[in-house]
Amino acid sequence: MRDLRDKAIAFMDMGTNSMRLMIVGIDSDHNYTILSRQKEMIRLGEGEFDHGYILENSMDRAIAVCRNFADMAASFKVDEIICVATSATRDANNKNKFLSRLKKEAGLDIHVISGTEEARLVYLGVSRGTNVSGRSLFIDIGGGSTELIVGDGKNYEYLDSIKVGAIRLSTLLLDDANAPVSTTSYLMLQDYVRNKSIRSFQRIRELWLKNTYGSSGTVQNLAEICCRTLHGGDPEKRNTLALKDLKEVVRHLCSLPLKERKLVPGINPSRADIVIGGAAILDAILTDLNIPEIQVSNRELRDGLLVDYLCRTARPAVDEASVRQTSVLQLGRKSNFDEGHARTVAKLGLELFDSARGLDLHQQNRWERELFHYAALLHDVGTFLSYTNHHANSAYFIRNADLLGFRQEELTIIAATAFFHRKGLPGEEFPEFASMSEKARSIVKGQFVFLRIAESLDRSHAALVESAGFHSGPRGSIVLEVCSSKDCQLELWGIEKHCETFEAIYGKRLTIAHASKAGEPAVIND
Repeated sequence: MRDLRDKAIAFMDMGTNSMRLMIVGIDSDHNYTILSRQKEMIRLGEGEFDHGYILENSMDRAIAVCRNFADMAASFKVDEIICVATSATRDANNKNKFLSRLKKEAGLDIHVISGTEEARLVYLGVSRGTNVSGRSLFIDIGGGSTELIVGDGKNYEYLDSIKVGAIRLSTLLLDDANAPVSTTSYLMLQDYVRNKSIRSFQRIRELWLKNTYGSSGTVQNLAEICCRTLHGGDPEKRNTLALKDLKEVVRHLCSLPLKERKLVPGINPSRADIVIGGAAILDAILTDLNIPEIQVSNRELRDGLLVDYLCRTARPAVDEASVRQTSVLQLGRKSNFDEGHARTVAKLGLELFDSARGLDLHQQNRWERELFHYAALLHDVGTFLSYTNHHANSAYFIRNADLLGFRQEELTIIAATAFFHRKGLPGEEFPEFASMSEKARSIVKGQFVFLRIAESLDRSHAALVESAGFHSGPRGSIVLEVCSSKDCQLELWGIEKHCETFEAIYGKRLTIAHASKAGEPAVIND
């Protein structure tokens, strides 16, 4: 029987080709045990890349598998299910419909992750389970995208996600999946990969690589085919894949129609129609980067989800928040934001957030507080484009910057909070706010006013206000006490216009008090 101090977590990865589940038991010392690993082919991206929409029958397959996986997770009495979706879902024009069906029919909240976040998680999964020696290249070929990462066993230097995958390439460029593939067609596949990957290849060539690791079902299956057909099934050959062997096997696979390709020793028959597309991707990468051999890893994104979870929940924390905060600050600095002002607004905003929580004005906790902190740091990044409507520009940058460590819903909340730091009330007239989940809307409504006030408290960008907080006032009112030993009249005038907004959100009258030093009597502006 499971120790009551322990917990079980289910990790799900919804890819373009397959759905994967891993159920893990974690004890109080953060040691873990794999309780179950499952994988089902769903072909979510089948037919999508021609027109940009997930097909109804593909949705049905995925939902049925998700429902079964959710039932399996429940049988293990898991405490939490962490489920992410990758290329096929993030690129689909009808992803919102799909996510809504998953919630309604399978009871799962699926978090759509960006390509660079996918690359980061792949890196965590492979590097933490491999004895990585020196700077290495990590290649993960999926159904819809290929992730390329350069790093060592501790940190990554480069992350990229390229829109070429085994299903995407096969769908777009191979007219007849049942026929042999001509040399001309195969070279066309490789040229397509090179055109899509040119920026990554240029960057990676600048870095001296000691080793290369390949992960994913495509790489594993190609290695197995080479092992069985060229090396008599020698177990030692299963963990490496030489480029010369890959090219020899590809020539054989291309010569066969699909029916015969499925009979090749070592091949996964369910991959036979897309294996040449996957091989073309790997062949182009290794050839162009002059890599003669790769190490094959059986670790993948769902292993990265586990590592990511352990980092976030470890005590003392292996500061996963630093991944998020570093990513946030990098966006701010690339946008030439006023970092001093951003940090002042964030500090004052958190003081308002915390003091309001102490008065039960809201019930938001640590997770929501962290998102608010990032919204405060990034609220002005849109001025990089123009000051006019910079709140809308900021929201756009946040949503589209591929910030690492964040789920899509989190980025939506951060962006919306930043959007409302200037004017207007969150409402249905703003399409992106209207499309958010009810939970996300509630979070934004409960915190945007703190950012708006904090921004005004540093109106001069001179950090004149030392601290600020809410206190109970007479007859159920709320007092905002502002502490500053300097003349901050401009800031005090600035926050007066927010009293009406505060009352509209919280239903309580707000008055402002100014104290020259903490602990001294405050002068109330009523």
